[in-house]
Amino acid sequence: MSARILVVDDESHILHVLSLKLRNAGYDVITASDGEEGLHVACAESPDLVITDLQMPYMTGIDLCSELADRRSTCEIPVIILTARGYALSDEDLAIGNIKEVVSKPFSPRLLIQMVQSLLNARAMIGRANAA
Repeated sequence: MSARILVVDDESHILHVLSLKLRNAGYDVITASDGEEGLHVACAESPDLVITDLQMPYMTGIDLCSELADRRSTCEIPVIILTARGYALSDEDLAIGNIKEVVSKPFSPRLLIQMVQSLLNARAMIGRANAA
């Protein structure tokens, strides 16, 4: 079974491109167009990884990460944050939730796919180690 990835972004072209590239790489992709919808989808679908935009209406990517971290069913889901901002997130922001990577827009879909593969492989290794 392929890994399930939730992509959350209020820009439809980003959702389209990421969905296409991730599906072509063999992943099952689900999408949401804002942080609030992303939270509902994450709770209902239990994705293996979340890719979310930082600035969105209704709930920011940081707020989404905080909400995911507060729920037992979603607190261990790794998150990649996409940001159009020209600066890095603060250490305080990065401490919220399970943020593993921050990627500035525009980004290379190929490099993002490599990040996804790396994070999912690391998560699988941790899961196997905990099961042993």
